[in-house]
Amino acid sequence: MHTTVEELISLLQLEQLEDNLFRGASRDIGTRSVFGGQVLGQALSAAQQTVAHDRSAHSLHAYFLRAGDIEKPIIYLVERARDGGSFSSRHVIAVQHGQPIFHCISSFQVDEPGVEHQSPMPVVPKPNDIEPSGPLPADELAQLPPKLQRWFARFGLFEFRHVYPRDELNPPKRPPFQQVWFRLTQRIGDDPALHRALLAYASDFRLIGTALFPHGISYFHHNVQVTSLDHALWFHRPFRIDEWLLYSCDSPTAQAARGLARGMVYTQDGRLVASTAQEGLMRVRNERA
Repeated sequence: MHTTVEELISLLQLEQLEDNLFRGASRDIGTRSVFGGQVLGQALSAAQQTVAHDRSAHSLHAYFLRAGDIEKPIIYLVERARDGGSFSSRHVIAVQHGQPIFHCISSFQVDEPGVEHQSPMPVVPKPNDIEPSGPLPADELAQLPPKLQRWFARFGLFEFRHVYPRDELNPPKRPPFQQVWFRLTQRIGDDPALHRALLAYASDFRLIGTALFPHGISYFHHNVQVTSLDHALWFHRPFRIDEWLLYSCDSPTAQAARGLARGMVYTQDGRLVASTAQEGLMRVRNERA
C-alpha cells in the first residue's frame, strides 16, 4: 500500500486513552489550520469505536467552533447519548488547548430493509473518458508560498477528474455547480467503517468552493477567507472509497459573508450512496485594507 494512504488510515485510527476518550494526530496539508475533513473523519472514527458492530453510521451533523492547531494532537471525548433497539447516537467533542474546537452528533442504525427511491445521477462522462489533470508546472508551483505548495500536493491521496475543470489560480465566473469524480489512489481493505471515515475526510474537499464559482474567486486569492462553519453528511448505501465516486455539488445561495453548498455522491453505476451540506464563511477583504 502507498505510504501516504497508510498514513491517512493511521490518522483516522485513533489512540484510545480511556473509555470514550481518544487522541488523534494532526497533519499539515497546506491549510491555515487543521483540515476540516480530518476532524470529521477522526470524530466519526471515535464515535464508531463506541458503537456495537452491527450498527453503521447513517448521519453526522457537525460544527467547527475554532481553528485547529496543526502542531498539536486533538482529543476526542465521546458521549454515549443513546443506545436504542435500532439506533445509537453519539455526541463527540474535539478539544485542543483546553477548548472545544469542534462538536458533532452522529447516528448509527442496525441494517434493515425498507422502501427505496433516489434522485438520478447527472448525465456526465465516465471518469475513464476524462483526461487526468497534470500537476502544476514546476515554475508556477515554485512561485507559491510553501503552504500552498503542500495544498496542491495533497491530492496524492485521492485522484480527481473534473467534468468541468477550473483554473483555481485564475478562476473565471461560472454558475455554482460542479461534478468531480474521485477515488482513493490505492486499494484498501473491506471494513465499511473505514470507507465511511475516509469519505467523511474527502467530503470536505471541493464542497464549499462551489459557492465561490459565480464570483470568480478562489481559496488562493490572498484577500479571500473561506472557512467551514458546519458540515452535514448522510450515508445511504454501501460504497468503496477506492472505486470511482461522482461528487455532484451545487450552491443555491451566498449572503452575509456565508455560502451554502450541497453535494450528492454516486457510484459509477448510478447508486446514490451519500449526501452532504455545508455552510462556510466567505469573506472578500478590501484590497487597500
